[in-house]
Amino acid sequence: MYNSRKRPSEDLPTERTVIWSCSDENCNGWMRENFAFSNVPVCPKCQSKMVKSERMLAVVVNTSPNQPKS
Repeated sequence: MYNSRKRPSEDLPTERTVIWSCSDENCNGWMRENFAFSNVPVCPKCQSKMVKSERMLAVVVNTSPNQPKS
């Protein structure tokens, strides 16, 4: 008997989200702005400068009390 514990796929709501993208063209690092640990982060993969941009991403809320304010 086949028993799948996966939930049926559902459409997650998306919105235009501000992100930080790595400025190094050989690196694909990025993070959501509201999950960054500093106001101007460096890439955690290659330590390069990061620049702000936007992407359509699933809605995720950061409820951490340690989140820096923009």
